[in-house]
Formats: sequence, C-alpha cells, structure tokens
Amino acid sequence: MNKSILATAALAASAATALAADLPSLKAPPPVYVPPPVIWTGFYVGLNAGYNFSNNNNNLVTSAPLLPGAGIFTWALSANAVLPAQNNGFIGGGQAGYNWQFARNFLVGVEADIQGVAASGGSKTALTAAPFAATVFFTAYDARRNLDYLGTVRGRVGFLFTPTLLIYGTGGLAYGGIRNDLGLFQFSTTAPFGVGASSSSDTLVGWTAGGGLEWMFWPNWSAKVEYLYYDLGRVTNAFALIRVPPGIGLYAATQSADRFNGNIVRAGINYHFNWGAAPILASY
Repeated sequence: MNKSILATAALAASAATALAADLPSLKAPPPVYVPPPVIWTGFYVGLNAGYNFSNNNNNLVTSAPLLPGAGIFTWALSANAVLPAQNNGFIGGGQAGYNWQFARNFLVGVEADIQGVAASGGSKTALTAAPFAATVFFTAYDARRNLDYLGTVRGRVGFLFTPTLLIYGTGGLAYGGIRNDLGLFQFSTTAPFGVGASSSSDTLVGWTAGGGLEWMFWPNWSAKVEYLYYDLGRVTNAFALIRVPPGIGLYAATQSADRFNGNIVRAGINYHFNWGAAPILASY
C-alpha cells in the first residue's frame, strides 16, 4: 500500500514538472526610459554669430562762414553733403545670462553679450562741383565710419509653447565702439583755398529691442535665433576749414553728423548649468 502511494506521488510530481516546462516563461518588462525634466531656471553661457545691417548710411556735412565773403564757399561745400558709408558686416561673440521659469510656462531673465564686427568699416570718396558765376567750386570728401564691437545688457520675457520651445521678447541697453573720420579739400578753378579734417573714436551707449526663439534640444543644451534693433545715437564732429593762399586763415566752421544704428540677425547656442530646481510641468 505504501509503495503504491509513493509511486502515485512520484508520478504526479513528474507530470507537474513536465507541465511547468511546457508553460511560457514570464520575464520582467524592459525598463521604460523617462527623459529628465526640462529645466530652464539657472545660469547659462554660449556663443553667437550673425550679420549686422546698418540703418543710417549717411554722413551729413554742414558748414557756416566764419569770414565775410566766405558764404559762397560754404554754399559750395554743402551742395552735395550727404555721404553714404555703410557699416554692414559679420558679427560673432558670446553671451551669458540667467533664466527663471515660473507659473509653469512663463520665463523671465537677463542676458549680457558682446560681439566683434568684421568688415564693419564704411568709406566714401566723392568729388562734387558747384558752379557760381564764372567759377566752379570743387569739394573732395573722404568719409569713413567703423563699428568695431557691439554689446548689450537686456531683459528677457518669454512663453513656453512646449517644455522645450521658448518664444521671447527682449530689450535694454546697447553699447558699441565706433570710429568716425571725415576729410575735406575744397578748391576752385582759380586756386585751391580750403582743407579740413575731423576724427573721433568713442564708446557710444544707446538702446536695443527685439525677440527670438530658443529650443532646448538636449538636456543642458539649447539653440536660438534672434533679431535685435539697436540705436547708439549720433556722433558730431566740428572743425574749421583752413584757407590756403591767397589769404591764409580760417574761413568756415564745418560739422560732420553721423548716426550709428542698425539691425542684427544671429543664431546662437547655450549651455545651461541647471542649478535651479525642476519646475512643475504644465499640460501642453
């Protein structure tokens, strides 16, 4: 009897083992990748490159007589006194800033940047003629203007269309290093009678405004495209024309006025340090 019971138990165990071998094996599901949360809050640094299109390309020259009888000479000088001299050129530099994301999909921040301007010099050489009675007055101009570097310190206000795509407006202070030179040589059909020159180099401070798009394409990395308008104001240089023989002396006060403003279109890349806490993500 005992032998029969043991044999039956052994047979049942063997059948259970065979049945278990035929069943499909159950494996743990593969891990699901959850991307890290997008963090805009924090400091960032980056590089940019683009192109500068100058708006005002004219150097305006005006004169006033200093001596009796010099009015004719001054009139001849100002007959064609608007000289085109562009400041277009490639730009490139770097930026640094800080973002703060709040209310789920809003962002405010501050950014500072500085760029060098390549091929920024504009020059114009012209010869004008102004007939008066039996005499023709000629004026030779040489106008040069350079924008050597351009920087900004701006605030930014943006809206996140998605956790990774930001559209923003920006504005603030702009500054730039400029050079402005003008040389004149005036003479008539009878004899040369006037020469003069002015030169200035300065850092101008003005304002800027614009906007752009920024895309967080990888954790800690973003790319942006941006447009800025800037206005650094006017530069005015005053000098006197010196009359050569006959009658050596000063005969006209001349003023050169130039405005440095323009448009920047550029692209950039930023590295975000992500020192801030991850924001609560909105449902987009």
